[in-house]
Amino acid sequence: MPRIARNYLKTSYFHIMTQGINKSFIFDNPEDIKYYIKSMFKLKEDYQLKIIAYCIMNNHTHVLIQTEFVSQLSKYMQRLNLKYSYYYNKKYNRVGYVFRDRYRAQAIYDEEHLYNCIKYIYDNPVKAGICQHASEYPYSNYKPINKVVDDRYSFIDDEETKEQEYKTFINDFLIENNMTIMKIESDKEKLKELITILKDRYRISFREISKNIYLNREKIRRIYDK
Repeated sequence: MPRIARNYLKTSYFHIMTQGINKSFIFDNPEDIKYYIKSMFKLKEDYQLKIIAYCIMNNHTHVLIQTEFVSQLSKYMQRLNLKYSYYYNKKYNRVGYVFRDRYRAQAIYDEEHLYNCIKYIYDNPVKAGICQHASEYPYSNYKPINKVVDDRYSFIDDEETKEQEYKTFINDFLIENNMTIMKIESDKEKLKELITILKDRYRISFREISKNIYLNREKIRRIYDK
């Protein structure tokens, strides 16, 4: 994983996502899933962190972790995924990578974001058509969440899908408002609306927004902060 972003220091909650190499199934049967979950809980004691919510699917995982020591998060995930990779390669007589990259971490900054993240994690098997209700899935620690989903928050499993979705949104936003990317700067209200949605819903950086709407990053930051 890349170095921990400086603004991660403002939070102690992280949505962790891992995915099988080439999006392949890496949890081929219940025994594999149970091994990963058991390892998850066994190792957490060594790194001073708590597992708030998790859901293990056939080709990817979602885990919400709370820790006051961000540096321990990288060590924990590296050890967990190495442990499972060794187990998986030995069991299935294979060599090479098991996970696509190391993992992805999304920081959680407020209560609404936190509860939306938990609901998103639990709803994964429902969206995949595996069950009708999250409580029916055996490989999560499902607990009822009595919170209203806030559409400002978006959780996307991989960067390619995320990039495709927010670029499509930008294009649709411009068409709907009958303007081009080069003219949106003249409409301060619409510009702020676009920047706010990209930042809050798609959770992309000011740098990435700057690349897509051709405005200075610091100007975008000032507009967003107003």
